[in-house]
Amino acid sequence: MLSPPGGAPSPAHNFRGDTTDVAVKIRLKRLGKVRVPQYRIVVVDSRKKRDGRVIEEIGKYHPKENPSFIDVVSDRAQYWLGVGAQPSEAVAKILKITGDWQTFKGHTGTEGTLKTAAPKPDKLELFNQALKEAHSDASGDAVTKKAATTKKKAEETSTEAPAPVPGVETPEGATQEAEAEETAATKADSDPTEADN
Repeated sequence: MLSPPGGAPSPAHNFRGDTTDVAVKIRLKRLGKVRVPQYRIVVVDSRKKRDGRVIEEIGKYHPKENPSFIDVVSDRAQYWLGVGAQPSEAVAKILKITGDWQTFKGHTGTEGTLKTAAPKPDKLELFNQALKEAHSDASGDAVTKKAATTKKKAEETSTEAPAPVPGVETPEGATQEAEAEETAATKADSDPTEADN
């Protein structure tokens, strides 16, 4: 139906064009491998597929990292919440963790509980530290268990006190004993009477 010229538009259409009210959602879009999910926090038309076309990407969420990696562009989240976008349950929890939900609701003093991972040490620093430890430890310790046990046995035998060596087993003692036997044999040859008794 056409409205009369100069008349008011029909109650079904308040303005020109074919427009419909669209429910906008803030939800997760899944990316990543089979057992390594990575999500993007996106603003999307509620009629679209889970991983379909999005209006805007406002954050990232990686649940498998420890602690979970959460990155939300706060001002864009505030804007979309302000214009009526409804977060899904998972996104609402993420926004509570980051503190964006409390900010949107107007709660003061209730920041989020976002945990961040400790910064990873620089690889060059780790290398230099390992190099310093290697140079300070110049003992060359055994690496394998077998080498360690043979080294331990060698240390035990070297730490024991050496047993006293009988005089006969020394070179001087052996020569003295040999000379004594020799002199006894020559006496026995020269004195046949003593040998008979």
